[in-house]
Amino acid sequence: MNNVSHDSETPAQGQQVITVCAFIHHDFDGIQKVFLPKRAATKKFLPNVYNIPGGHVNFGEDLVAALKREIREEFNKDINVGDPFAAFTYTNEIKGSHSVEIAYFAQFADGTDNIELVPEDHSTYSWVAEDELASMYLAGREANDSEFIVIQKGFALLRGQQPAF
Repeated sequence: MNNVSHDSETPAQGQQVITVCAFIHHDFDGIQKVFLPKRAATKKFLPNVYNIPGGHVNFGEDLVAALKREIREEFNKDINVGDPFAAFTYTNEIKGSHSVEIAYFAQFADGTDNIELVPEDHSTYSWVAEDELASMYLAGREANDSEFIVIQKGFALLRGQQPAF
């Protein structure tokens, strides 16, 4: 595996940062679930929270290439990347930056087995169905959390419904 840089902690005071994330979904016996890794307790930014995986886009890097690189670095898995379906922003107080994050549909290229966690990045992961999402994801977060809304939108689009957001 590649050495993982902790770009979420690298100072970027007052800078705009572009990030990408993957709504990695899989059908488990007719139930769509999303892959949610839990950030390591040692992380300075958002420790111990579940989120959709992704990371920073390097200067000059293609968005999809960046997303594939991040998933490969953090889970030693390749993904097939679909369309972008949402974007949101957040402030990273640790970095001192403002991020614009683009969410893509994705699936693991070779199934859901053999996911390797980098302990410095993630402590565990879960596959979460839509009806389990609020109880798992919102622990310690507000119901209007931008990423939570994006995950809900991803599930709505998978069902073929236009979300009412």
